[in-house]
Amino acid sequence: MNIRSRQDLWFDTINYALLAIVGFLTFYPFLYMLILSFNEGTDTVRGGIAFYPRAFTLANFASIFTDKLILGAYKITILKTVIGTVTSVFITGLVGYGLAEKRLPGRKWVMIYMLIPMFFSGGLIPDYLNLRNLGLINTFSVYVIPSMFVIYNCIVMKSFFQQIPEELKESMRIDGAHELRILAQLIFPISLPLIAAISLFVAVTQWNDWFRGAFFVRDLKLVPVQTYLQGMMTRDFTNFFEKGRSSPLIAGASVLDYSSTTSLSLKIAAVVGSMAPILLVYPFLQKYFTKGVLLGSIKG
Repeated sequence: MNIRSRQDLWFDTINYALLAIVGFLTFYPFLYMLILSFNEGTDTVRGGIAFYPRAFTLANFASIFTDKLILGAYKITILKTVIGTVTSVFITGLVGYGLAEKRLPGRKWVMIYMLIPMFFSGGLIPDYLNLRNLGLINTFSVYVIPSMFVIYNCIVMKSFFQQIPEELKESMRIDGAHELRILAQLIFPISLPLIAAISLFVAVTQWNDWFRGAFFVRDLKLVPVQTYLQGMMTRDFTNFFEKGRSSPLIAGASVLDYSSTTSLSLKIAAVVGSMAPILLVYPFLQKYFTKGVLLGSIKG
């Protein structure tokens, strides 16, 4: 029987206490934002709110989700996140699989060519001019096409594919399988944890990206929610929404008191609404994310 010393017990107690404090300090800002989003804006300015809404209301979210521009921004964000993630992982995976083949001619030179723009960027102006010459400015494609291939993700996927035993691929080639069939039936199923981890990285990047919407898009109908939210932070929204209108998305919205909303409460509700979807998706991918990060070898 393993009997722990008093020093070990004290160490564990202090360690767990410090970790609990750090965890609370990390989590509390998100909890505080959630609490304020469900509190009346006029009551929030009084201060003193810590762990629960003092004057609970749905008016903040009702005001946000009845704005057509915000709903359109959410649609753009969801579309570019889904389409951008799928296309980026697929195309980057194809390139990574090709570079993982030792028999590919000029493989080392291709890698060197890829590493140069990874470390040395052309800058904002050349990027804008390039996108303008390609006709991508002020189009939905500006969110998808430039992010179809990510060099860093390609290098990670290439390194992983190289660890897959060559004998497995050779056995399928002997059976008459072509490279796309090998990729679809062997490489991708084995690499599912890695693909899930890369997909999570790409999806979070796409969801949080406000930069392209701010600099490469002028049409408000094509602006993602993060760019719209960034614009909200610089404007006064106290009288932006119509007071007293009902929301078909929130039950009981027709009886809500919209006069209790303020510019601050609307901004907080918009921030919470933009964070919630990605936070809800993350737990379902966490097990694949952990495996994809830690997986360093193939067990036969």
